[in-house]
Amino acid sequence: MQKTIALVDDDQNILTSVSMALEAEGYRVVTYRDGEEALSGLTTAPPDLAILDIKMPRMDGMELLQRLRKDSQLPAIFLTSKDDEIDEVIGLRMGADDYIKKPFSQRLLIERIRAILRRSDLPSELEEGVSEGLIERGKLVLDPQRHSCRWDGAEIQLTVTEFLLLQSLSQRPGHVKTRDQLMDAAYGESIYVDDRTIDSHIKRLRRKFRETDKEFSQIETLYGVGYRYSES
Repeated sequence: MQKTIALVDDDQNILTSVSMALEAEGYRVVTYRDGEEALSGLTTAPPDLAILDIKMPRMDGMELLQRLRKDSQLPAIFLTSKDDEIDEVIGLRMGADDYIKKPFSQRLLIERIRAILRRSDLPSELEEGVSEGLIERGKLVLDPQRHSCRWDGAEIQLTVTEFLLLQSLSQRPGHVKTRDQLMDAAYGESIYVDDRTIDSHIKRLRRKFRETDKEFSQIETLYGVGYRYSES
């Protein structure tokens, strides 16, 4: 089935060139010139993935994603200016799956899109027999087939990236996962992201659980090494 990509940017050159590149790869593309216009369109007809510029008139990309995240875990990639590192960190903590700095290679963007869509398709692939089944670790219950996460009976809404990171950590409690191993688990071996990206996703994971349970401390940091999941 043809995947739909939403592209939100106030730069007409980017809308035109990226749309042409994505359509050449077989994607259906819908475009929006600002966040306010996009919010209505993305809510009415959700795409398979959204590419959001951060700096836009009327409503910037961060506010747009924040409002979308109230009801949706739509996979999202942020486009950021070259020197706006603080925007990258905040964007990831808000729930973006990835970010790409401008100016960017269209080939890199397409590879990142493919990686995220592959991860988004994992639940349907798991239903066909690849699933390792339910993961139960104390109060934690992960269901890969349904992309469902529960903590002490309460449902926790996770993005695809967050779910895969938590799944990787919880599969072997007590075992340390390096950032490189977590990158491979969440993004695949062909995609490189820096350490800050993994750290930001982990911080957001912890925050989501602590909104339900203030005492949550199962995801432990081993400084200079990586992370592990503890059942204690």
